[in-house]
Amino acid sequence: MSRYGLVAYASSLDQIGPLAPTVTDAAILLRAIAGHDPKDATSLRVPVPDYTQALKPDLEGMRIGLIQETVGEGVQPEVKCALEAALKTLQELGATVVELSCPRFAYGLPTYYIIAPSEASANLARYDGVNFGFRAEGTCDLLEMYMQTRAQGFGAEVKRRIMIGTYALSAGYYDATTSERKRCVP
Repeated sequence: MSRYGLVAYASSLDQIGPLAPTVTDAAILLRAIAGHDPKDATSLRVPVPDYTQALKPDLEGMRIGLIQETVGEGVQPEVKCALEAALKTLQELGATVVELSCPRFAYGLPTYYIIAPSEASANLARYDGVNFGFRAEGTCDLLEMYMQTRAQGFGAEVKRRIMIGTYALSAGYYDATTSERKRCVP
């Protein structure tokens, strides 16, 4: 699938792909957008399968894992409701829902808030609005165009995340956490 024209936010977390109202629609759409794109050097020249051939009318015998730590505190009621409806549908189609525990998921959100902004800081540092995307108009020179594009092209939350990521990647932050870790290790 082509990534041409996309701006990476957090490379190790980003995933592009189709959203559709049904699995069949998603399979049809994926087939249409899969395969080689000459504008994306990372896309492969391989045959694109007919993904609809892998679809099954029921889920008899499938086990669906539900990680308990992902449905507790902090989950919005609408999300919980949608999850419960999806689980009910999966069970009606023959799947068995198995509840699992993964206590380390408690570290997922804090980890995300280090990885995502750090990668965003690194990825968006090279965003200049020259090749694609927003470009500030009415600037006097290249440097001003870069500065205005970055200032005007990113919203407040994106700028905040870039700053958090820049801080997390800074040498002082690394030194502070390394020395703290050394003090805590017996």
